[in-house]
Amino acid sequence: MRHWPLFNLRLTTPRLELRLPSLDDLDELAERALEGVHDPDLMPFGVPWTDASAADLPGNVVRFHLGVISRWRPEQWSGNFVAVHEGRVIGTQDLSASDFPITREVHTGSWLGRAHQGAGLGTEMRAAVLHLAFAGLAAQTAVSSAFLDNPASLAVSRKLGYRPDGLSVHQVRGQRAVQQRLRLHHDDFTSPVPVEIHGLEPCLPHFGLN
Repeated sequence: MRHWPLFNLRLTTPRLELRLPSLDDLDELAERALEGVHDPDLMPFGVPWTDASAADLPGNVVRFHLGVISRWRPEQWSGNFVAVHEGRVIGTQDLSASDFPITREVHTGSWLGRAHQGAGLGTEMRAAVLHLAFAGLAAQTAVSSAFLDNPASLAVSRKLGYRPDGLSVHQVRGQRAVQQRLRLHHDDFTSPVPVEIHGLEPCLPHFGLN
């Protein structure tokens, strides 16, 4: 796409391709959400979007991602990449920033269909966007967070070199929830898998870079 080259941006690892979603990708992503993302007794998200009814959840997923794409600006952007494994959309991995040319800091967030968890794919997809951030965009730091009752996400962060960066307290489902903030410096990151970036150069102005 000549006037929106971000749709041609691809990140590839040995098992995954990450890309901004097409409409068909969003349809498939909504299916993954319906199939389940986490134990219903737990809520790993600050905004409990998975509590929506089965009738509302798919449309919510599609509208959210279309909104993220429509709000992209060089000064404030969010790349909600879908992760594709063996030709199937299995989840989404976000990389976002505000005033990136000055802050050189990115934020990551993700979710993976429950049927695809536990095989290291979550680590691989986050490694892919961190490689984009550090090697492709020259970020200096990356931040993330996870609630203390989400050990899987915290384990991925430890594996990739993040360090604790304080705690914050939130209300989730009417209960007190403590979140661990995490920070990763450029020099502390070594990708556990090879990552290739395709089609980045024409996208740089959309990240606020010349």
